[in-house]
Amino acid sequence: MLKLVLNCIQDESGVTAIEYAMLGIIISTIILATFFETSALSKALRDAMTLIQTNINAANN
Repeated sequence: MLKLVLNCIQDESGVTAIEYAMLGIIISTIILATFFETSALSKALRDAMTLIQTNINAANN
């Protein structure tokens, strides 16, 4: 039983997935905070997204 517990403690196979999930949450939070703030960066990002959307719509027509 002790060997099983020690093996579970030393097993790090899922650690990378958890780290990537945490990074994804942090990056998503930063992006959302940027878009919902009223700053020059958020305006520039909104303008860039609008330009990309306009170009995609123009290419589809």
